[in-house]
Amino acid sequence: MTQDEILILAEQCMPGIDEFYTPDVIKKFAQLIARECAQVCRNQSNIYALKADRDNCAIAIEEHFGVEE
Repeated sequence: MTQDEILILAEQCMPGIDEFYTPDVIKKFAQLIARECAQVCRNQSNIYALKADRDNCAIAIEEHFGVEE
């Protein structure tokens, strides 16, 4: 996901957000949310999916939002 796409999403939920926060702050916030979502995938039990599948889903989320280690 590009920084522009993240800014578009941020603007949809909080009009004028770019007047208060820099694009880097908004991007970091999106990455923190994505990291939490990825961790939820990893923490699920085998009832929902195998570990490899959960890890692949988490990696896909992190890559989509540009989360860095």
